[in-house]
Amino acid sequence: MSSTVIHGIGSLVTNDPTLGEGPLGLVPDAALVFEDERVAWAGPAGAAPPADTAWDAGGRAVLPGFVDSHSHLLFAGDRTEEFNARMSGRPYSAGGIRTTVAATRAASDVELRENLRRHLREALRQGSTTMETKSGYGLTTEQESRALRVAAELTEEVTYLGAHVVPAEYAEDPAGYVALVTGPMLDACAPYARWVDAFCERGAFDEDQARAILRAGRERGLTPRIHANQLSYGPGVRLGVELGAASADHCTHLTDADVDALAQGDTVATLLPGCEFSTRAVYPDARRLLDAGVTVALSTDCNPGSSFTSSMPFCVAIAVREMGMTPGEAVWSATAGGARALRRADVGRLSAGAYADLAVLDAPSHVHLAYRPGVPLVREVWRRGSRVD
Repeated sequence: MSSTVIHGIGSLVTNDPTLGEGPLGLVPDAALVFEDERVAWAGPAGAAPPADTAWDAGGRAVLPGFVDSHSHLLFAGDRTEEFNARMSGRPYSAGGIRTTVAATRAASDVELRENLRRHLREALRQGSTTMETKSGYGLTTEQESRALRVAAELTEEVTYLGAHVVPAEYAEDPAGYVALVTGPMLDACAPYARWVDAFCERGAFDEDQARAILRAGRERGLTPRIHANQLSYGPGVRLGVELGAASADHCTHLTDADVDALAQGDTVATLLPGCEFSTRAVYPDARRLLDAGVTVALSTDCNPGSSFTSSMPFCVAIAVREMGMTPGEAVWSATAGGARALRRADVGRLSAGAYADLAVLDAPSHVHLAYRPGVPLVREVWRRGSRVD
């Protein structure tokens, strides 16, 4: 077993309050030791145990790799014209999600795999060392299972989202599509997925449909997540809590009852500010959730239609500027919060036993992620104890 010490860390975010100051467990003038893939020790540089090799951080900040717990990377095609029309105030009726469905169905396995690989590499270079991704652009049994099979080759956090929208061929028979999603499609997809998700929203799936879909997935061993309360007030958040969903994602339009339900349960509220940025929609109120004691995660929602960004630093900056979060809260939510949303204890922190997944900032503090928005501050990324080229 080989060991490595990173010394000369100006500020180390451990997300372990027993190791340092506050919820971030901040340690100044720190060192980090890992053996093979996992952290063995973290603390003041002067107390670091010896290691086989050493790397000097040069006074830079080090934080856990970002945990991006919500993305849609299994797709083909492009929706530039849709975005351009939206930003230019022009009508556009090319089909939204269904445009991506058509392109994805037409793509080969090789094209889907290389597109996914490219976006995962892009995210990794920006510090995201754990990525969840979903199906949802195939919407047939063959296409959804194909997407999940490809995803499972490249990432361990895979979500079955046959319940993204009702495809055109079932427009007159949504009940028939729900039967497909909860039956043959689920049978084909469950072996490749860890999670089941549903878009519970007007124009997608109503409360009863989403409940049936998530229950069916749960009976097949998949843990529920839910797209909830993105476009309007609705039942999605409370349904997620009722079913023990790991996360309710978007959470833009919340009643007091929704917030109370999240505070009393263990469902994480995953906020996706890239989506509001890209659609000029109202941002979710993170401050309200945090003050109520809700666990909050931040994620990119990277997808070709409404949030085509893979940058967690960008989302951190937006959350601080637009959603009432402090820099420390935003960093915690983008790391430890994402880990909670994926029910993982081995990522999102830098303390003994966790994977040695980390980002080295070309800055002395994590605060610079919000202080210097848009600047490529991630200088080095380590994943499972190895530097990423």
